[in-house]
Amino acid sequence: MWRRLKGMGGVYLKNGVCLLPKISDHARRLKMLQNDVTEMGGESVILETVALDRLQKEKLVARFKSDRDEEYREFISKCADFEAEIAKETAARHFNYAEIEENDVDLKKLQSWLGKIRKLDYYGATLAAEAEQRLRNCEALLEIYAQRVFEVHDENH
Repeated sequence: MWRRLKGMGGVYLKNGVCLLPKISDHARRLKMLQNDVTEMGGESVILETVALDRLQKEKLVARFKSDRDEEYREFISKCADFEAEIAKETAARHFNYAEIEENDVDLKKLQSWLGKIRKLDYYGATLAAEAEQRLRNCEALLEIYAQRVFEVHDENH
């Protein structure tokens, strides 16, 4: 259950206490989770809460942003790995179609991953723009690399 709630973007305050923003999709999914918990012999309570004041709300929003920024940091790190791989292949002059395909698969994984993080970024985490830019850089690098492969292939034929 913990993983499923985290997968919805939940923030854990204490053991077993998870908060999610109120969106229609969450209400439906929480009811399904509650049913699963009951079928396993457990107990759950779903509550709608309101922060007592602006400061409490800001603390909660900061937690959501912090969790997303952690994911964006990991994503940015993987973008750096992708960029390093393209640089390594370019330096080694490995200009072949297999490398394009392999790197294209990796790029698609990055694109999908960022989409999943974005979907859970309910409050606009601070690293969102940097993550978007890094993905665009990866896309541009692969395009440049692919162009070089095509040029080398044309030169050899």
